[in-house]
Parts: sequence; structure tokens; C-alpha cells
Amino acid sequence: MTTQEKIQEVITTKISPALQSHGGDVAFVSYDEAAGALIVELTGACGTCPYAQETLRMTVESAIRSEVPEVKSVVRA
Repeated sequence: MTTQEKIQEVITTKISPALQSHGGDVAFVSYDEAAGALIVELTGACGTCPYAQETLRMTVESAIRSEVPEVKSVVRA
């Protein structure tokens, strides 16, 4: 399984269900393997929430980095 496939699996099985329960979601945009940088888009309620940066850091980045250690950073598109 490639790093990108691992990332998408974590988003689908762990992150999206949590965010969807609050009216939002996260979408994979791209992954720069050389830099270990994942770019995602927060959508729905998460896209306009004043706490979006905190959600990105605490929910998305922590889940991704714990499951896919190749990812060094997660940023919004």
C-alpha cells in the first residue's frame, strides 16, 4: 500500500466520520512525498468554522501522523 493510499484510508475510516458528525469533512488534495507534506481541504461546516485550524492540527494531523509516520506536516489547501 502506498503512502497516499494509507493517508486516504485514514481519512475515510477515522477522520471523515468524526468530522461528518459535526457537519463537516476533509478531502485529500495532494501529498508531496519528498517533503512529507499532505494538503487537505476542510469542507462543509469545518471549512468555515473559526476553529478550523485547531481541527486541522488536533484531529486531522494527529490522526494522520499517528497512522502514517511518513507524513511530516498537514496544511490546508
